[in-house]
Amino acid sequence: MLVIPAIDLREGRCVRLFQGDFDQETSYSADPREVGERWKASGARRLHVVDLDGAQAGHPVQTDIVRALCELGMPVQLGGGLRSIEHLEEAINAGVDRVILGTAAIDNPELLQESVDRFGSERIVLGVDARDGYVAVRGWKEVSTVSAVEIIEDALSAGIERVIYTDIDRDGTLTSPNFEETARVARIGPAIIASGGVARMDDLWHLSRIRNVEGAIVGRALYDGTISINSANGWYLGQDTVETGGS
Repeated sequence: MLVIPAIDLREGRCVRLFQGDFDQETSYSADPREVGERWKASGARRLHVVDLDGAQAGHPVQTDIVRALCELGMPVQLGGGLRSIEHLEEAINAGVDRVILGTAAIDNPELLQESVDRFGSERIVLGVDARDGYVAVRGWKEVSTVSAVEIIEDALSAGIERVIYTDIDRDGTLTSPNFEETARVARIGPAIIASGGVARMDDLWHLSRIRNVEGAIVGRALYDGTISINSANGWYLGQDTVETGGS
C-alpha cells in the first residue's frame, strides 16, 4: 500500500483545494521543491504533482517547477493540462515518470490509445475525477455526461493498466475516502490509486482491503501532520482483500 504525497501547484505555490474549488484554497508553501525534499526525507517513494494552472489553461504551465521536483530523484507522476502528445512529450522530457490524462481522455479518446502505443502502458495513467459517479473535466469546473465506469472500461480496451480515481466531494475534506465508489471502479480491473479524503491511518487500512487498490494519494493529512509517510509507507496491512470498502 503505497502512500503518495500530493503537490498541487498554483501560481508557483504548493496549495490544497477544498473539493476542487479554486476559490477555497489553502497555501502551504511558496517553495514546492522544499516540500518535495521534505516528503523525500520522510520516506516518500513517489510524488503526485498536479499543475492546477495547467488544468485551467489547457496546457502545461508549471514545467520549470515540475522539472525541479523531478531532479529530487523520486519518480513523479504529473497531471493537469496534459491534452496532446506534445504536452506529454514535454512532461516526459522534463523527467516525469508517469503522465496522467484526464480531460483529454474525454475530449479526445483517440489520444489515449495513441499515448499508450507511443509511450507504453506503464507511463500513461488515466485520471478519473468523479462527482456523483460522473467524470469532471477542465480543472473540475465541468461535469461530463460520461460515467467513471464507462471511461475506465473504454480505457482498458486502449491498454490502460492504472487509474487514479478521485472522488471530488471528498478531496481536501479529511472526511475519509468514498470506499464504496472506489471499490466499484476497482472491480473493473485496473490497478487503482485512490485519492480524496484520506484523513487517518484507518482510511489507509480500509483502502488496502479493496482488491486492485495499490496506493493512495494523500495531501492535506500529510501537510497537517495527521499521517506521516514513515509510519504509513510500506505499512503491512495484510494480504486479504474484500470487494467493498465498507467497514
